[in-house]
Amino acid sequence: MRIAFACLVALAFAASSVSAAEVNLKKSSADELKAVCQKVGGSFSTDNSGYGCGTDCKGASGTDCTVFCSATGKSCTAQVTGARRPKTVELALAPKTARK
Repeated sequence: MRIAFACLVALAFAASSVSAAEVNLKKSSADELKAVCQKVGGSFSTDNSGYGCGTDCKGASGTDCTVFCSATGKSCTAQVTGARRPKTVELALAPKTARK
């Protein structure tokens, strides 16, 4: 599991564009994050250091957006593409919506 999670995080950094952002979010439990992750079609991982989810939020292959919650931290950290500043885990992981 640790290797899978490390790969997930590495892919997120490799696939991120230069204009990626890091956002702190309210702490979610592992069960809460897993439920959101499944809802948005992401990949959930957990190990001794914490738990996280990665999604293809840009709609292409690869993991573009991630949320990681440290086992000892008081918040979760989202890595998102572009100038987005999501306020929730679901917004951080969901595919980018087209503007009207």
